[in-house]
Amino acid sequence: MLNKVMLIGNLGRDPEVRSTTSGQQVANFTLATNRRWTDKGGQRQEQTEWHQIVCWGKTAEIAAQYLTKGKQIFVEGRIQTRSWEDRQSGEKKYRTEIICENFQMLGQRGGGPEMDAGGPSAGGPTYDEGLGGGHGGPEDDDIPF
Repeated sequence: MLNKVMLIGNLGRDPEVRSTTSGQQVANFTLATNRRWTDKGGQRQEQTEWHQIVCWGKTAEIAAQYLTKGKQIFVEGRIQTRSWEDRQSGEKKYRTEIICENFQMLGQRGGGPEMDAGGPSAGGPTYDEGLGGGHGGPEDDDIPF
């Protein structure tokens, strides 16, 4: 089986970095990818897709240090959907994320070295460790981070 994602896009916001209760760093940011095509009528079309990116450990630290809103990057990782129960409504919520295993900075300013460390595949925590109120749910509202 294979679960591999490769994206090139622009950061929608600066990475938000937090620590789990065990001290593991986790960074979250959004990445916009664009698809352009010409429709049957000859009109140019464009669609933007937003991806939720999660980095762990050393990768999270590097992301926090070097990535900023608008920066173009290449992300390699895996897709993961997790669920939790909303504390207020009791509804089951879902979130699909890209767990970043490495990234590379692109664009005019020149790419930096490829980043490859700290993700769950490198011994980082599973998604529910240290996040939320002891049952794997979000710490705040219905946004997990």
